[in-house]
Amino acid sequence: MSKLKKLKLSNYVCYIMVAAVMVVSFIVAQTGNLPRSYSNLLVQIAYSIILAVSLNLVVGFLGELSLGHAGFMCVGAYVGSYLAMQLAEVIDNKLIVLILSMLIGGLLAAFFGFLVGLPALRLKGDYLAIVTLAFGEIVRTVFKNMSVFGKAMGLSTQAIKYDSRQDTSLYLVSFITVLVVLFFVQNLVRSKHGRAITAIRDNEIAAKAMGINVTFYKLFVFVIAAFFAGMAGVIYGHYTTPVLYSFFSYNYSIEILVMVVLGGMASINGSIIAAALITFINFQLQSHLSGDLAALKYLIYALILIVLVIFNNAPKLAPIKDKLSPKLLFAKITGKKRHPGDIRSDAGDWRVIPTKIKMDEVLSVDLQQNTEFTPDKPQKGGK
Repeated sequence: MSKLKKLKLSNYVCYIMVAAVMVVSFIVAQTGNLPRSYSNLLVQIAYSIILAVSLNLVVGFLGELSLGHAGFMCVGAYVGSYLAMQLAEVIDNKLIVLILSMLIGGLLAAFFGFLVGLPALRLKGDYLAIVTLAFGEIVRTVFKNMSVFGKAMGLSTQAIKYDSRQDTSLYLVSFITVLVVLFFVQNLVRSKHGRAITAIRDNEIAAKAMGINVTFYKLFVFVIAAFFAGMAGVIYGHYTTPVLYSFFSYNYSIEILVMVVLGGMASINGSIIAAALITFINFQLQSHLSGDLAALKYLIYALILIVLVIFNNAPKLAPIKDKLSPKLLFAKITGKKRHPGDIRSDAGDWRVIPTKIKMDEVLSVDLQQNTEFTPDKPQKGGK
């Protein structure tokens, strides 16, 4: 019973949200009522969550600004998809090919993350952001000019692409990958390594003084985030064809960063909700704005983001935000309200802890009557 009491529902909210979406979408798909467009939307939401959560490790928990996250996704999308097409000629099972290509694409992206992170993480602030931004632009330009990857026409992944009309398993595999990523990130953040990472974010000098290997943890977080971004890129390569270099632009890196900022720095649940919300907004704008109205897409998208950021951070809107908080709404629905009598007394109160000397007694001093008090002579060194 003691172990069950220690379990907190708040630690499992992210798993519950993802699992609920996965189960509901699977049931709807089995009944034949899941449209093809929404099946594609679920895949987009899945790899967006992976990107947002992985970038939150760098920006939110480590405290470093990275603007090249789309570059690591680009490595996974191109190289992982190309290797998947080679594996598809040998292995008939598409699921095994997808899993192997995700691992290979993630490892290659992590290798590039190591190469970039080793010199770049010695920089801080805007300088690190400029270096990561340059890496993202260099990577997609290199793939654009390589004939093996189709140059500017893109890499055709028709051989491994999942058809949403026939193959309904891609979004299931994508959400299972999301659960694996969340499990790893949640356990990393709550471990001693996670506390070391947040200590570096709060005060790097104090962390060094406490014996934390700052260079190791910075590089470790950078490599892990690049690995997950590479996996998301492989999912993207199996979702669409061709894989175009223009998708992994600077604007997409900014969009991933917006997901992190909008959801809250170092908030995994917030990153999940923000990634799903922004992806859904993009999907709706692309679906309803066509022709001449397509030019208004980015204007409306920017206005929506500005309103959401202001609502999330403006101090004067804090009372409205508190009234709309999920905890308060859940308490109103269930009728559970906290009363002063429900709050338990502090177990560490001085009236509860037994002591040798009662705290309300006057302590006596060892002095005799009619004697003059002489302090001890100061020692050398001012002691």
